[in-house]
Amino acid sequence: MSSESEEPSTTIASTDDQLITTTKNLLDLQLSNATTNGHPSELPHTHTQPQSPSPSSAVAVAPSAPPPTVLSRTPSQSLLLAREGYGFRTSTTPSKTASAITTPLLPPLPNPLPLAIQDEEQKTGRGESSSSPIPDQYGLGWPAKSTLSRLNATAEEKLERENKLAAAVRTLLECIGEDPDREGLQRTPARYAQALMWMTRGYEERLSDVINDAIFAEDHDEMVIVRDIDVFSLCEHHLVPFTGKVSIGYIPNKLVLGLSKLARIAETFSRRLQVQERLTRQIAIAVQEAIKPQGVAVVMEATHLCMTMRGVQKPGSTTVTSTMLGAFRTRQKTREEFLTLIRSQSRI
Repeated sequence: MSSESEEPSTTIASTDDQLITTTKNLLDLQLSNATTNGHPSELPHTHTQPQSPSPSSAVAVAPSAPPPTVLSRTPSQSLLLAREGYGFRTSTTPSKTASAITTPLLPPLPNPLPLAIQDEEQKTGRGESSSSPIPDQYGLGWPAKSTLSRLNATAEEKLERENKLAAAVRTLLECIGEDPDREGLQRTPARYAQALMWMTRGYEERLSDVINDAIFAEDHDEMVIVRDIDVFSLCEHHLVPFTGKVSIGYIPNKLVLGLSKLARIAETFSRRLQVQERLTRQIAIAVQEAIKPQGVAVVMEATHLCMTMRGVQKPGSTTVTSTMLGAFRTRQKTREEFLTLIRSQSRI
């Protein structure tokens, strides 16, 4: 008697599992159709009355739903999209190496995943954007909220921006107890507005334009170092300067970069509101993406006025930061050679 009562319940449970699987497949198909047609599809009415079908009929209950359509990029599309704007080695033909050629802008393909899953992947670092060191598709490198509007501003918009900034400086002078109308300060708001725009001109520079066509094919696989490059930047926390020197080294991999371009890359990123740690890494990643060398090393030493003329007030203190990529990170002897060379006394 017990065996007869157990057999129908086992079959019913199997049927319920199959119906759950069927409903899930239909829901996936509905989401796919809603994305394509712009409206949800109606689910077919499903009866869930308990029955005792044979194994063959139980399998037939679950219709085979076609998998949802997933948009994907070809390797060439992904490469062009990732490198757009930087102009670094954009050729997809193995026999040809394009040097500093800006690729056409490809619109990003829609992500088929639900927004909740996309947000979760971004938080956990598993999203598509985290797989590439390219910060943005416009070649600006870590653009801020208003960077694009400043980059594409017309002459009238630039003048309006400077006037708005000058008005803010005038308010600042009033707040600290000064008279912005006295002789020595009458033109200070306009002068400071122009000076601040110049000191942050890195927001208006594209790395593809900075490097231009200075990538050359050379059979050189030894270390290349440009050291003691002067950098001047503004601390983003207090808007006061920090100054110092940066040394950049890399080991070529069939391609070398014009020596002056290393200094120009450092100049581009330093002429923005910065922290030294981020500035060091941005320089290293830009060189790495430009010529794909075997490794990149960047060491910066700077003095921050935010801790020498205010706050803790410790003149003479310096901050040293470094970023090691590729061979410099994995090979201790390579790293030690670089550090020794940048510390050695110049014979020039």
